[in-house]
This record gives sequence, C-alpha cells and structure tokens, in this order.
Amino acid sequence: MSKEKQPLENLKWVDPTTLTANDYNPNHVAPPEMELLKISILENGWTQPIVISPDGTIVDGFHRWTLGLKDKEVQKLTNGLVPVVTLTNLDQALSRLATIRHNRARGNHYVVKMADIIHELKALNLSDEEISQRLGMELEEVERLFDRGRSTKRNALKEFNKGWVPG
Repeated sequence: MSKEKQPLENLKWVDPTTLTANDYNPNHVAPPEMELLKISILENGWTQPIVISPDGTIVDGFHRWTLGLKDKEVQKLTNGLVPVVTLTNLDQALSRLATIRHNRARGNHYVVKMADIIHELKALNLSDEEISQRLGMELEEVERLFDRGRSTKRNALKEFNKGWVPG
C-alpha cells in the first residue's frame, strides 16, 4: 500500500455527533484513566485520530470520541470537532478484528520502567504533587514508585510499640 493510500493521508475533522459507537468493543476505561486521557488531550492536543468505518461507526477511539462529544474543555480546543481516519473495505469481521488489535497493541506498563520515569521527572524538578496530577496517579503511588518498594524501610518503626506483645 502506498503512502497516499494510508488512512492518515485522509485525516478529517468532523462533528462527533455524526459518529456512532460500535456495539462490540470489550474495552473499558475507568474514571481515573478517562481523566488522564482528558489531561493528555488538553496538554498535548489530539495526537491520535478516531478510527472509523465508512458509515461513521467507531472502530477505535471510543473514549477520545466520548471526551470530544461531552467535555467542554476538550471541545474548546478544536471548536467541537474531532479528528478521524476512515478504514475502507471493512466487513463485520474486519471491524471487530481491527478494534481488538488497536486495543491490545497499546501494551502494558512495567513497574521498574515506571519507577525510572518517576525518578527522571523528579530530577527534572517536578514535584510529587505535579507528577501525581499530570499522570493521574495517587500521591502514594508516585512515592512508592520513587522509593522502588523500599517504603517498609522508610516507614518502619525502630521498635515495636508497647501495644503489641510477642506471643
């Protein structure tokens, strides 16, 4: 397939009310991750288009679409429009396969690498509070990643208090 025939060559900005959700996507995003997606769009802009079929059914990007449809701050960025690319020659099976591949291809985060990034962000003078807010993490999660699991040493008492007696 040549570059000219790639879906991204035909990126369009559309009114999100012209799109519809598919009825088969097994992906779910919890409220904290949805807030993180919103922060990502607000801070970085639209970096990924919504992938649709020719009839406007969403193949990938349901959660981005939801923000573009319902969130006033996100709508303000692009006058209420959302970016889309269209996949052609889709049948029911290919639509479903594409949805699952898009979902699964995003991967997982590894804890050790996340701890490295927290160290790098702190070295770049970001506070725990700023990292927590901008990455959608609880402050405790940032602290645990930063100390790489040594929190028991950090918070341990030198000796047991008098309320506990060994059996």
